[in-house]
This record gives sequence, C-alpha cells and structure tokens, in this order.
Amino acid sequence: MNEWELVRAFITGPLIEAAVPKPGNVSRRRDFEDLSLYSFIAAYPALAGVYHEAAKRGRDIGRGLIKPSEAGIGELIRRSVEASRRVQDANPNFGVIVLSIPLIMGLSMTERIEEGGTKALLLIEESTVRDTMELYRAIRRASPKGLPRGVEYDVYSEKAFEELFRDGINLLRLAEMSAERELVFREWLTGYRLTYSTFGRLMEKLPGPLEEAILGVFLRLLSEVRDTLIERKAGNEEAELVRRMAERTVKGEISGEAFERFMAEKGDLRNPGSLADVTAVSLGLLFLAGVRVEMRDGRAWLTRP
Repeated sequence: MNEWELVRAFITGPLIEAAVPKPGNVSRRRDFEDLSLYSFIAAYPALAGVYHEAAKRGRDIGRGLIKPSEAGIGELIRRSVEASRRVQDANPNFGVIVLSIPLIMGLSMTERIEEGGTKALLLIEESTVRDTMELYRAIRRASPKGLPRGVEYDVYSEKAFEELFRDGINLLRLAEMSAERELVFREWLTGYRLTYSTFGRLMEKLPGPLEEAILGVFLRLLSEVRDTLIERKAGNEEAELVRRMAERTVKGEISGEAFERFMAEKGDLRNPGSLADVTAVSLGLLFLAGVRVEMRDGRAWLTRP
C-alpha cells in the first residue's frame, strides 16, 4: 500500500474527527481550557514524517527485509509524541498515535485494508521490552489524564524500566494487563475490532452529510461502549451514566441538545476521548478507502470513491 496515501489518510481522518461537533469533545464549536481545535490542527501535520517512516518499515517487514521484532513501534510512538509537542503544548492526539502507528505499519504490509488490524497485532505480538520502555517515555511526555498511580509497572515509578526489563514486558503483555482500563490496548489485542466496525458503519452512511454521518456513528459508539478516559477520570459509574444517556439519545428519548448540555456540565470530565480516538482512526481507514469530501448545496458531504 502506498506510503504517502497512508500518511494522508491518517492525518486527514483525525483532523476531520476533531473538527466535527460531538458531545463532550473539542470541536470547531468548542474548546477546553487546556485544549483547542488549533492544537489538533498544529499537531497532526507534524506527524507526517514519522508516519511515513512507520509505513516504510511496515513495507520492509512485509517484504521480509526486516523482522517484525525490529518494527520499533515504541520508538515511533515516542517520536510522534515529540513531534506533536514541538508545535503545540497540549495532548490532542496521544491515543490516536498509539492506535495509528501499528495500524499504519500493518496496512503497509498488505494491499487489503481489512487485513491491517491482523498485521498490526502480529507486530504487537513480536514487539520487545524496548518497545514498552519507549512507550513509557512517550506516555511521560504526553502526560495523558487519569493514569492510575501505584499500580504494577507504574509508568511514573522510578523503578518502572527496571521492572519492565526484569519481567520481559513487551507491548503484548502490557496490553493484556491494561486492556480492562484502556480501550486502545483492547483494540491492539482484538486486531482493531471496534475501529473496523466503526469504519464499516461510516461506509454505510455514504453518501451523506459529513457531520451528520460522523455524529450518528459516534453516538452509537457512546451508547454501546463505556469510554475508558471517562472511567479513568471520573469512575465507572460516571462512564456508565454517559453511556446510558447516549443510548437514550439514540432512541430519541432525549434531544441531542439536551445530551450535549449534559456532557458539558462538568467541563471536560465527561470527554469521551477514547471513543473519539477510535472514531478518528476509523476515519483514517475511510479516507484510505478513497472516500472524498464534496460540497452539496453549501454543505460538506462524504462520498464513495
């Protein structure tokens, strides 16, 4: 698969996801105190070089020129975070980076979009302890909200690297231990099951108005899956409340406006960032599949290739 097409798709998709107004998220109509749409606009193009290198490495693995264990997923994630931080000072895209790097590499190993998640899982399985150490460095640099302290292999512990090396914790083992509280790690372990199902739902909406299509799919996600960022910041009960309110919105029991007001009541505490990450990466797949934006009667539409 063409490396630059991968780069373009996985920058375009997340940028559009960030711009679309969605309950609880930053968008073209809403900023947080510590995060703006402009943070996303600055951060994503800065990833182009690292994403291209990820695609080239995946291609070389697919051709047998380097081993899957030499993919360097952790290093590429760290470098992506550093590139993002060089051009802005917030954390707009850590989850998207963690999802995108293995998937871009997996997709560049095959000509079939549907095989990208399976190939990415192979790379996760063959990863090394060094990958995990590099991921920890990336986490410390990005400083995502709500990470638990005092847990096994605490990312902020002074002994973290020593413990990871001692126990041989590669990315697969880390994901297995963390999947219950981190949606992005569940995606790794399942070959990006939720990302691909979201991609499929988006395709079903086409052709259609861009914002309505993305919002509709996002609301369905919120109604079915508890967001792990909300769980980390506000607890399981709050995350379940958000899911139930989204479900009522999808069923038409409450209005979209009422749900949006509910999501904004507590600042960014109800920000469904993990599901936004999944939506962003699924949009990357959508643009990789050749979907384009067209203007119809003064509105942006998503259309099939």
